[in-house]
Amino acid sequence: MAPPAAPHPPTVVVIAGVSGSGKTTIGRLLAERLGWDYADADSFHTEANIEKMRSGHPLTDGDRLPWLSAIAAWVDDHLAAGRPGVVSCSALKRRYREMVAGGRPGARVVMLDGDRDLIAARIGGRDAHFFSADLLDTQFADLERPAPDEGVLTVPITDSPEETVAHLLRAFDLSPSAGDSSRQSRT
Repeated sequence: MAPPAAPHPPTVVVIAGVSGSGKTTIGRLLAERLGWDYADADSFHTEANIEKMRSGHPLTDGDRLPWLSAIAAWVDDHLAAGRPGVVSCSALKRRYREMVAGGRPGARVVMLDGDRDLIAARIGGRDAHFFSADLLDTQFADLERPAPDEGVLTVPITDSPEETVAHLLRAFDLSPSAGDSSRQSRT
């Protein structure tokens, strides 16, 4: 689904979706292609949240609040400094998406969309990640698919990461950078 037309290309892109949808892969690849900063949502979690998820317990809205606030601060800092960036964040609920990108003309959200079985297979193939595959159903239960008025670009995860990033570059009218792509923050 195409998002409503924006007056200018975004300067911060939030890559959203359930765990295992490819947020980190797509986010890093997009940031690399553009020469923008990249931040992975996992780096914003408290150690207590990581331990909670590692032990198979879903996070509550209260657990997520400091995490979402930290991501929103990263977005705000980048927008204020005029420094483009890409950040991943599950942003499963509308209020989460509003918290990290709402009211920020330079920020846009991309929701990676895939079916549970495909995502479960991806999670099963990951090594050394704290997210317990047992929590996937809680993520799908929390997921509020973006409404048309949110301006979220929803992208299926069935294409290759390269094809998905090429789609995002076209959709947001962004040009890959020939410059330094080594700027990475909070990875």
